[in-house]
This record gives sequence, structure tokens and C-alpha cells, in this order.
Amino acid sequence: MAGWLRDLRGGDPDDRAPVVYADAIAALGQEGDMLVYPDDVRTERIVGTVTRAGDFDARFRLVNQSLRARHRSVAHAVAAGIALPRVELIQLGEMYFVVDGHHRVSVARAREQHSVPAVVRRICTTAYAMWCLRLSHLASKAAEREFLKRVPLPDDTRNKLWLDRPSDWARLADAAEAWGFRRGLVGIGPGELAQRWWTDEVVPLVGRLRASGQGVGLRDIELYAADLADRDRRIGLPPN
Repeated sequence: MAGWLRDLRGGDPDDRAPVVYADAIAALGQEGDMLVYPDDVRTERIVGTVTRAGDFDARFRLVNQSLRARHRSVAHAVAAGIALPRVELIQLGEMYFVVDGHHRVSVARAREQHSVPAVVRRICTTAYAMWCLRLSHLASKAAEREFLKRVPLPDDTRNKLWLDRPSDWARLADAAEAWGFRRGLVGIGPGELAQRWWTDEVVPLVGRLRASGQGVGLRDIELYAADLADRDRRIGLPPN
């Protein structure tokens, strides 16, 4: 397990550019729209853009210097207490992407405002979008989306899923389907198989591993994947 964990922690995510909405939705998979509604959104959750990736960095600091005049005018308006329109955002899970109002978000973050008034359009996704997701995580989220097509876990489990290596998701899908085959569950649907695999296999195994002192700081799925990699090595299977 130690070797798997070293691989897991390797590499630093590239946080220089904001996440682009089109890239995120392609990786996560769109399942449908929900209502548009007003809300006050925490600025730290606004991590992406729909159309202006070249104008701001991942912290929404202005990088396109040709826009300085516009940026200054918004900053002056905010400092003077002038009421500005709500920004327009798209929500994927815990992440928010700016449709309109990039300068207002940039100024709010520079002023360390906790939140900004917004109009939000929420979109449901196959793989869950945690607010800490960045560009370097999209490949793994795309692999997670494919995993969930084969092993469609319920929503209250999906929002706890996170693996850094895309190849681990395919191995988990194989393991879940093999587990069902060994137990004679071939005739049941994929949703029921996924639920039973998680409840009867993943949760008890993770509980035993945690009781033995393993997995501190890991999510349940990370700990299960680490143990699965150990089992693969013991029987001589090549690493993913």
C-alpha cells in the first residue's frame, strides 16, 4: 500500500488557469439542468469560467492587461458602495463557473469578500464536482464518469468519490463486476450491483482496514483502491 500511496501523492496540480466549463462538463458528464435561482455564492467556490480563461488566472486575478480600465472601474464602483447586478454563474456540484461578471468576481476575491450575489443555473453531472477540482484532475474525473456508467453508485456515495489516477477507476469497475460474478449476481441490474458491491464489499473492508490503523487521511474509495492494488501485487498482476 505504501507504494500506491507514493504514486497517489505525486505531482502538483496546475492551478495557474481557471477551469474551463466546457472541459469540466465533458469530463464530468451532463445529466440534466435544474432550476435557475438567485443565491449568495462563496467566492472560493467560483473556480472556473465559461469563455474567458485567457483573461484571469485560477484565483481570478486579471492577467489580460488590456482590460485594466474595466477592472479599475468595477473596483471603484464596489469601493464606493454602488450596487452592481448579480453575477451569472453555472453550478456543477460544488463548483461555480462565471458566465457574466468576471471583473466583479475578481474584485470580490481581491477584497476578500466571503460571497457575491449571483444568479445560478445548476447542472447535474455524472461524476461529482468537488470545489477543489482543478485542471489536472479532469482526466481522473473523466475516468470516474466511465466507471459510474458501469457501476452506477447512488448520489450520496458519488459525492465522496475521489481518485487521482485515471487507471484506478477502470480497475475498480473490473473489481466490482468480478465481485458480482463470484456471488452469482449476474442477473441483477447495474444499479443494484453497484449498491450491493459498495454496501457488502467496500464498506466492511474499509471498516476493517481503518480498525487496524490504516488509511488515515484517505477517502474510503482511496483506501479500497490501495488495498486492491496490494491484492493485485500479491497475486502477481501488473500495476495499472
